[in-house]
Amino acid sequence: MRHSPPEEIDVAVIGGGIVGSCLAGFLAEEGLGVALIDDGRIGGTNANAGSLHVQLQSRFMRLYPQNVPGMERQLPLYPKAVAFWQAFERKLGADFDLKLTGGLMVAESRDQLDFLELKARRERALGLDVDILDRTALDRIAPYFGPAVVGAELCFNEGKLNPLLCNAAIHRWLLASGVKVIAGATVDRIARAGPAFAVSTVRGSIKAGRVVLAAASGSKPLAAMLGINVPAEAEPLHMNITEATAPLIGHLVQHADRMITLKQFGTGQIVIGGGWPAHLVGERRHPTVELESIIGNLALARHIVPRLAPLHVIRNWAGINTAVDGKGVLGAVEAIPGLFAAIPGDAGYTLGPYSAHLVAQAMTGKQPDEDLKPYSPDRFASPS
Repeated sequence: MRHSPPEEIDVAVIGGGIVGSCLAGFLAEEGLGVALIDDGRIGGTNANAGSLHVQLQSRFMRLYPQNVPGMERQLPLYPKAVAFWQAFERKLGADFDLKLTGGLMVAESRDQLDFLELKARRERALGLDVDILDRTALDRIAPYFGPAVVGAELCFNEGKLNPLLCNAAIHRWLLASGVKVIAGATVDRIARAGPAFAVSTVRGSIKAGRVVLAAASGSKPLAAMLGINVPAEAEPLHMNITEATAPLIGHLVQHADRMITLKQFGTGQIVIGGGWPAHLVGERRHPTVELESIIGNLALARHIVPRLAPLHVIRNWAGINTAVDGKGVLGAVEAIPGLFAAIPGDAGYTLGPYSAHLVAQAMTGKQPDEDLKPYSPDRFASPS
């Protein structure tokens, strides 16, 4: 059901992706009136490829070395977030095609394998369940790799799911929970209105007792309307999906030094992604594919798994990852009572439901399951 904006609401959640949707649902279950405002643009959730990441991703480590301390600080949340996904699937009584079959980060040289060994040592210290496999051990569990692969890191906590099934089930849950979903409503202004907030959209205005910024990279300009700095940056990325084939790739596959992810859905299709760039086009900044990324991404996939070569690609698309400083932005903005942020940062789909759960706990007077101080929006405030 498509709602018109109500005149007043307890909480306005801005951003209808995985985080905003889950947060709206959790708050509604606590008896709050919730409006979920979404402008309908393609972002991260409605273009997601379904990876459940846990281990440190080498691509992020190379691109954002300054963010590695933040990534390591947040790393213990990832296995908890994957476990939360399992519980969430049971809660909704839905089938997400969720499989925790482990993740493999492959190496093609001794240097790359040495890098994985150092990474694995640090990850174990932070609580991850990982192992290093030589080619013989790798062949026993994943005999589909080409001859260039010499070994891999196995992360037992990783997995995959089908985001189309997840997103549909979450939308049904929202409607059943009484959340007012305001679709196609770009927010053009947020301002204080006494102790509350006036949220102006292209479809009307709402007076909200509290506001949550859950629009991923789109939260940056929203926060600026209230004089708050949230340095969430859009990173448009490319993806492909093949025709269905017999079971081939059982794991979530990544690379120690190159941009690739591979996973196979229960439907048989194989999703090929991993961080190849896309670009934002037009006034609405629509994520759009690039020819060079199509060619490069598919060539690397065929190199790593030669048995992909006969398959036809049936679709390419682009989505948006959100980068901050290696950590999410979660919790209350102390300078503006009633304002909250819910932005997981990198691998936001993996962290989405758990991040929403933590912020919902904070908003309903409960003790969050995690200490949110390291993720506070206030860490970006300019010193006085």
